[in-house]
Amino acid sequence: MQNSMIIKILGLLLMVYSVTLVPPIIVALIYQDGAHWAFATALVLTLIAGLLLWYPNRHERRELKIRDGFIVVVMFWTALGLVGALPLVLEEEVPISITDAVFESFSGLTTTGATVLSGLDTMPHAILWYRQQLQWLGGMGIIVLAVAILPMLGIGGMQLYRAEMPGPTKDNKIAPRISETAKTLWLIYVALTVACAAAYKLAGMNWFDAIGHSFSTVAIGGFSTHDASIGYFDSALIEAIAIFFMFLAGANFALHFRAFRTLEVRTYFTDPEFKTYTSVLLIGVLISTGYLYWQAVYPSWTEALRYGSFMTVSIATTTGFGNADFATWPGFLPVMLILMSFIGGSAGSTGGGIKVIRFLLLLKQGVREVQRLMHPNALMPVKLNGRAISERVMSSVWGFFALYVATFVVILLLLMAFGMDQVTAFSATAATLNNLGPGLGEVAANFGQINDPQKWILTLSMLLGRLEIFTLLVILTRTFWRA
Repeated sequence: MQNSMIIKILGLLLMVYSVTLVPPIIVALIYQDGAHWAFATALVLTLIAGLLLWYPNRHERRELKIRDGFIVVVMFWTALGLVGALPLVLEEEVPISITDAVFESFSGLTTTGATVLSGLDTMPHAILWYRQQLQWLGGMGIIVLAVAILPMLGIGGMQLYRAEMPGPTKDNKIAPRISETAKTLWLIYVALTVACAAAYKLAGMNWFDAIGHSFSTVAIGGFSTHDASIGYFDSALIEAIAIFFMFLAGANFALHFRAFRTLEVRTYFTDPEFKTYTSVLLIGVLISTGYLYWQAVYPSWTEALRYGSFMTVSIATTTGFGNADFATWPGFLPVMLILMSFIGGSAGSTGGGIKVIRFLLLLKQGVREVQRLMHPNALMPVKLNGRAISERVMSSVWGFFALYVATFVVILLLLMAFGMDQVTAFSATAATLNNLGPGLGEVAANFGQINDPQKWILTLSMLLGRLEIFTLLVILTRTFWRA
């Protein structure tokens, strides 16, 4: 373990993060509604902490090992979640406990979107901006941004990238150098954000709301600047724009890169994961719309389509925006939407959940096992686009799924042990582990009413979901520390 290098990198990353506290200060000064001192104090404290970690180790020049990458990622996301709570604790206009501040910070950075705050419409603009910005930075991952910078400082970044990026295809770089990969991902990310903000503005939002909601839309986050979320605007056009960009953000960003480079839309429809992702959403929209209209929840099929399609895409992509209270919908719909969040977005997207590619491979593996009952001696490789998937990848997918289910059960039981009812515990676990946000029962609208032990458990659940379980749990094994 290269402790000096790990501490040096952690210090550098904290110093980089401190710069991101400048925009909220500017927003506070523009709107003159306070909070600038809280952010200025948090900036200084974060910068000093980073300097204290970096300066004694500034001359270290060694390549990171795989273990070091895991440690840096876990330490940084944990430290960042704690540091990110500072402005919320320091700002007197937001009466919030340390537990609630940490919960809100981790929820933003992990793009979960579960909130303990209410009264957003009267909150200081700087705090609202900060929450949206947290999600935007967490969406693609500050680690990936840092990877684009670290090579210039003489530090290799491949181990960080492998530990941070979601999905089973982490080594499929879209550029020869890891720094170029990170830069390309961020260029696409920024371009989508700018386009989304412009579309929101043209649809009727003011610039503050447009930029803020573009941050959380492209990040698949779900935080809003209003208590009523997207429903505050009561605009079918704004909801349609949100659906479009949530859909794009839930797709693999490598596909966006290839489509842009080749200028061919066909790139998307030759990808099996994208086809499955699109099909799952379309089926969900059809079921939601049909059931809402059949049950007369909305008087016309156009209204059923409007609300059914928005909530389906929002929940299934793990964004968590709302234009209706889906928890009060009749029948199986609320549970179906929560279950769709388990599939989540594509690998290489900003979405949460198990990821579509794993879901697809699990389905194909299930079909193969059924066929083997009839032909036990036949060789039947799992294939995607005509190419056989290695057994190592299939084992990894099954291992992830088993660990995901086991983690879900443990968190569910812990929440119930601390007094949460079954429905709330199930949906809260799903909402945090899948980085979704809204749940059912007591957490349908807000997580502020649950007790502190439950909030800390769910904070850990959010981090586990963001780092896809393996990254965090691997450092708890004996093998990791013996290697």
